[in-house]
Amino acid sequence: MPEHYYALIMAGGGGTRLWPLSRASRPKQALKLLGDRSLFEQAVDRLKPLFPPERILVVCSASYARLLRAQRPELPEANFILEPEPRNTAPAIGLAAVTIHRRDPQATMACVTADHFIGNELRFCDLLTAAAEIAARNYLVTLGVRPTFSSTGYGYIQRGDPLGQAGEFSVFRAMRFKEKPNLPEAEAMVADGLHSWNSGMFVWRVERVMQEFARLMPDLHRVLTEIEATPPSLEKVWQQAPKISIDYGIMEGAAAAGAVAVIPADGLNWSDIGSWDTLLDVLAPDATGNVVVGAEHLAINSTRLLIHASRSQPRLVATIGLSDLLIVDTEDALLICPRDRAQDVRAVVEALKEGRTEYL
Repeated sequence: MPEHYYALIMAGGGGTRLWPLSRASRPKQALKLLGDRSLFEQAVDRLKPLFPPERILVVCSASYARLLRAQRPELPEANFILEPEPRNTAPAIGLAAVTIHRRDPQATMACVTADHFIGNELRFCDLLTAAAEIAARNYLVTLGVRPTFSSTGYGYIQRGDPLGQAGEFSVFRAMRFKEKPNLPEAEAMVADGLHSWNSGMFVWRVERVMQEFARLMPDLHRVLTEIEATPPSLEKVWQQAPKISIDYGIMEGAAAAGAVAVIPADGLNWSDIGSWDTLLDVLAPDATGNVVVGAEHLAINSTRLLIHASRSQPRLVATIGLSDLLIVDTEDALLICPRDRAQDVRAVVEALKEGRTEYL
């Protein structure tokens, strides 16, 4: 890959919908949910065919840095960009952009996340290569995923006019971004065949995205400019950064101006590991149709269950006549909920903040 191409892993989320395994001191990106490597380790490893360790950077909160550095010590310590406190993805990406720009004014950056499952890693590398080619034409590039159902939890990207090819991939102008629609909207967007899920993965020239920060988020741009000029000012000025996502802060406005290109990432076998129910889609079921991790399961007329245990003393889990449930067993907490209520796990975390913080 070109020497000016960098990868940024966004690893700042806490993963409240993956409680009780994900805790304040043990965020989801550090968990081994999909095998013998953590989500963060997998995110680093899938980038290695394209990027040497010195050009793989990580943005995360200071409280997570030691844990993540220990999981992939080959990444230089200086490549961990530490947010004094989380303020959503626009400030995090902006902070990374000015950090990379200070190192290499000609840089292009690929923004990926630490909590995705990607089954076809070779195609992922091909997509990042193609996206860099389009970014060189001054587009902000996003990777779109073909919807497999009418999700109300994902954002959507509407494709417009074709912009040609990059390698084997077709490229389109992105017409608009729609965040987390209601069900009728989601059904209509899936039916029209013109929409992709927003994967949250982006590629752009650093100078180009900073132009969009200046145009669309001038207050944040001022903060970032000060940090780039005087890095020690980070602690002092970070509180002035607005709490807003990159989608709302930059991508919606940039798409309206015709500055965004979308590459449909078909065949990627992608999933956002944002809640327990996604593991039922990603991990292979056993002979009874259940996904079981870390436990012995006796299933009697039970199917489509996720049973995930992480205990020092494993125990038998027996189920009778159950289906479409999530059962998560840890040393000090047990979660049981219907699969279609997986998004509500965050409500448990909010309730625990009222006097039961030892479980957070």
